Amino acid sequence: MKDFVYDPPIDPPVILYQDAAILVVDKQAGLLSVPGKLEGREDCLERRLRLAYPGTLLVHRLDCDTSGVMIFARNKAAQGFLGQEFEKRRAKKSYVARVYGELRPDAGQVDAALCADWPNRPRQMIDPVNGRPAVTDWQVIGREEGATRVRLHPLTGRSHQLRVHMLSLGHPIIGDPIYAEDMPEAPRLMLHAETLGLHHPASGEWVEFAAPVPF
Repeated sequence: MKDFVYDPPIDPPVILYQDAAILVVDKQAGLLSVPGKLEGREDCLERRLRLAYPGTLLVHRLDCDTSGVMIFARNKAAQGFLGQEFEKRRAKKSYVARVYGELRPDAGQVDAALCADWPNRPRQMIDPVNGRPAVTDWQVIGREEGATRVRLHPLTGRSHQLRVHMLSLGHPIIGDPIYAEDMPEAPRLMLHAETLGLHHPASGEWVEFAAPVPF
């Protein structure tokens, strides 16, 4: 696994939507969602938002190298409500990824339990005995020379789920520094959280947010 050098983008967060209860942001690739445990990794999306929007509260996370839609709460009641949307799997998410090779057939599902690969953290691995259930639906949306563009629908929310599930099909995500280290390099991890739908914590109505795919 390549050494991780944290050099986050300096651009301010892109706000997709905001009201008195929620703040929806298009997270940049290369920016931590929350502060890292090691020195020099304090800068993160959560901290930047709290400086600009005091009282912002974390609801969920995206991997540092993943870009796309994230939702934050603006009060404790909204945070609790949104947390339940994710925990009860009412929130619906879709991602777009580019993977190495020609992925066949045109659609499928990966049902493979995951757990931490403790000696090689932060790697995760498939473990049908000790792992937690993890399910991903996938659909091909484009084919390119040496690569396939897919839309991914995680039905569970395990750490590195999409990355490990694509690897299990023999098609790791392009630019993955952990699971595709022997593949040709790319400028970034080609994984983007494209859409997020859930119930609004104030109105209870179903709302959907989207961030344009940057690759």
